[in-house]
Amino acid sequence: MPTIGVLALQGDVREHVRMLQEAGASAHAVRRPAELDAVDALVIPGGESTTMWKLAETFDMLQPLRMRVKEGMPAYGSCAGMIMLADRIEDGIAGQQTIGGIDMVVRRNAFGRQVDSFESDLDFAGERVHAVFIRAPWVESIGTDVEVLGRCEPGDRIVAVRQGPLLATSFHPELTGDARVHRYFVDMVREL
Repeated sequence: MPTIGVLALQGDVREHVRMLQEAGASAHAVRRPAELDAVDALVIPGGESTTMWKLAETFDMLQPLRMRVKEGMPAYGSCAGMIMLADRIEDGIAGQQTIGGIDMVVRRNAFGRQVDSFESDLDFAGERVHAVFIRAPWVESIGTDVEVLGRCEPGDRIVAVRQGPLLATSFHPELTGDARVHRYFVDMVREL
């Protein structure tokens, strides 16, 4: 059974822990570098990407996160977590940094403000899932090693990707009660 941490600086930590456990993993919150060292993989939840970046720096987590991802630790980012795993971002604040790892450009708040949040059904890795988008990003462009796992209207936007051991969605599967996206990630961790 893989041990998967959920970065607990901000966001839907409990909801991700519950979905990971339902998907067959041992899951717990990660707030410090020592806790990061004790997990096989990590989920970076939604929240607000600039706040998450600043908190990661404040709690001396940004460099350890970058090192673990660079060393091949599997990671899954949802919404703001997608932004944190992007190598490049559009519409970030001046100086905003990410963990990086996925060769993509992500546009922050691409679908609009909080009032523009919506739900939609879409194909994710060959399965139809219900997706919740809250001030969600979308992927503007990807590198050649990035696999598109899901798209959404309007505009056939890329909303789910994988590059090696890294997975990212612009939606919040932890809010749907459907553990299939988390099961996909847990299976990835088991295979690596």
